[in-house]
Amino acid sequence: MSTKPEINGIQQMGVGVPNLDEAWKWYNTKFGTDIKIFEEAAMAEYMLPYTGGKPRERRAILALSMQGGGGFEIWQHTGRTPLMPQFDVQLGDLGVCVTKLKTADINAAFKQFSENGVEVLSKIAKTPEGVNHFFIRDIYKNLWEIVENDFVFKKTNHSNGGVFGGVIGVKDIEDSLRVYRDILGYDVVLSDKEDVFADWAGVPGCENRYRRVLLATTRKSHGAFSPIFGTSQLELIQVLDREPKKIYEGRLWGDPGFIQICYDITGMDAMREFVKSKGFAFTVDSAASTSNFDMGEASGDFAYIEAPEGTLIEFVETHKVPIIKKLGLSINLKGRKENKPLPMWLLKLFSVLRVKF
Repeated sequence: MSTKPEINGIQQMGVGVPNLDEAWKWYNTKFGTDIKIFEEAAMAEYMLPYTGGKPRERRAILALSMQGGGGFEIWQHTGRTPLMPQFDVQLGDLGVCVTKLKTADINAAFKQFSENGVEVLSKIAKTPEGVNHFFIRDIYKNLWEIVENDFVFKKTNHSNGGVFGGVIGVKDIEDSLRVYRDILGYDVVLSDKEDVFADWAGVPGCENRYRRVLLATTRKSHGAFSPIFGTSQLELIQVLDREPKKIYEGRLWGDPGFIQICYDITGMDAMREFVKSKGFAFTVDSAASTSNFDMGEASGDFAYIEAPEGTLIEFVETHKVPIIKKLGLSINLKGRKENKPLPMWLLKLFSVLRVKF
């Protein structure tokens, strides 16, 4: 067990949806997140602070792209009708308002999305720090930013990879940095500008004035799955000329939208003490139970903190991940002494979990 917490990369972005089967097929075929790590139907018992004080029935699929980046935890309430946002989410609304996906070829990605029936909101443009990107919207009106980045774990037929980070609407950037810089370790400011930004043209809320801070990290990741996750970036945006809305105001965790950013970590006990020392104690802690969390064939411990603007940050320390269920083949990480990447041949075995529609 590590004596200090280590963050190994973005494991997944939680995406609440109204229909899991529909969403899984759409994200699989349109985004190439076609590797199903697990699927599970069970009761969400630990998230009471964010589910109205009651355990909630749910189904979930954890999927990733072999091109690399974080995956998606696609999540649906099944014991109640999921409540859609009561307004169209705009840039700067509080919480994760946009998820970033990476692509090694921005022109190919633009062409593929345009030809595959995806709603493309903007042209290819350069960010303030000079990187090509564009925006799309999925069938549930979630906003996605496609960002050019040359990291590819394993080339696939899709032009984009997995999660590269997120755009987070905040009330006060300096206040929120206490989580994103001081806890998550995004200690490099790639850009810090205030303007009405032309590269956001076509995206809801683009006409407003913002302070926009793009963050990266000098942290080197060494965890078991870090070669798949790669690097990540977070963009904190503060709208200056309108009052932002809370994306999950009046709704429950798991309702449609981006429900959390999840980080793969090593050292849950150390992380518990670390975040407490920073003033952000765990609000949810599965390790407080008598048994570790189990998602069907996958298992581990998880915990949450809440950033000042309300964004939920999840930490997961993975114990077991299935590879070939029929053969009982899985990756067991519990008690692993060294926090280092698994062999590339083993990580590439995730390809056998590909689901085709």
